[in-house]
Amino acid sequence: QRIVDALTAAIVERRLMPGTKLVEQQLADLFQVSRTLVRQALNQLSRDHLVQLLPARGAFVAEPSIDEARQVFEVRQMIELQLVKQLCKSITPAQVKSLRAHLQREAQALAKGDVPGRTRLLAEFHVLLAQLAGNAVLAELLGDLLARCSLIALMFQSQHSAEHSAHEHVALVDAIERGDSKTAVRLMEQHLGNVERGLQLQPR
Repeated sequence: QRIVDALTAAIVERRLMPGTKLVEQQLADLFQVSRTLVRQALNQLSRDHLVQLLPARGAFVAEPSIDEARQVFEVRQMIELQLVKQLCKSITPAQVKSLRAHLQREAQALAKGDVPGRTRLLAEFHVLLAQLAGNAVLAELLGDLLARCSLIALMFQSQHSAEHSAHEHVALVDAIERGDSKTAVRLMEQHLGNVERGLQLQPR
């Protein structure tokens, strides 16, 4: 986990740029662990779409595709607008409480400047909506879609854009709690559009 956290931070902070080769032996020496542990860490990072493992070539920092991110957002629009409409009809006070607790964790991560934490929590909010709607398949599908653009968000989302996302989540939960599906659908549509537009696709 220490290796995973350190490499994630280095990728996020752009100390390891997309396409950088990650040499197992160098990492083993650096962290003073066996190559087996390094390999396990690289496998975990590969599942998180932060590292690409290429047969006979080794491990590389993933190179996120902007086109892929746009396609992911298109699919998310189709799925999540229907999701909030459904949730407005079925939400319970206990479920609203768990959403509010999640919003609090988002605010804490933003206040601390915890970039990996805020990225994970902002994404998990959308998976939580699917779980509360009682649709496990949808929650799993959304989780995969969000993982596919997690590196895009980690690398290209500014602090300002992340704060804006968190505020939009609050407004969305307010509308869902009221059962106002028309407003909730409009807010989700605007939110996903804003997140996509807020990605700094050509960072300095």
